Amino acid sequence: MSFNDALNEAGAKPAGKRPYFLEPQVERVLAITMSIAQELAVARQRADTLERLLKAKGILVEGEIDDFAPDPAASAERQMWNQEYIARILRIVQQENEAALLKGEAASGEIGDELAAEPAA
Repeated sequence: MSFNDALNEAGAKPAGKRPYFLEPQVERVLAITMSIAQELAVARQRADTLERLLKAKGILVEGEIDDFAPDPAASAERQMWNQEYIARILRIVQQENEAALLKGEAASGEIGDELAAEPAA
């Protein structure tokens, strides 16, 4: 997968404008923070599982992970992952920039308000 493909995939969003429940700036920071929190929680659980399994099987010794130095190929993979990760975290900023180019789109909440305001036939 190319970097551009990864960025496009990370920025996938539903159609229409994003509905806001708080101030847009607060929502942006909250979305970024929660994205980081979610990524960190999953990574922490997976790392803990791997360490426990490897220690239980006698494959890993205490301190071995801290002493690990990746080779150039692993470093390149990590750099690509980091770029994709940042794209996922900052996807709200990317989506807002895209939305600014599509001024005429209505948010789902706006459409719902319009439908609710229409008189019954």
